[in-house]
Amino acid sequence: MPSVDLDAETIERLDRLRIEDETYDEIINELINIYQAEELTLFRGSDEDY
Repeated sequence: MPSVDLDAETIERLDRLRIEDETYDEIINELINIYQAEELTLFRGSDEDY
């Protein structure tokens, strides 16, 4: 897995999203899943317009 360096502001924002002892990896994976789900929804939604 690639290593990513985060600045202090990003870490603070992630800390506000943490639930209990959730790791940064878990938070980032959840955010990626949400992003992908929204992207898929937007993509499928645009197909219905045609």
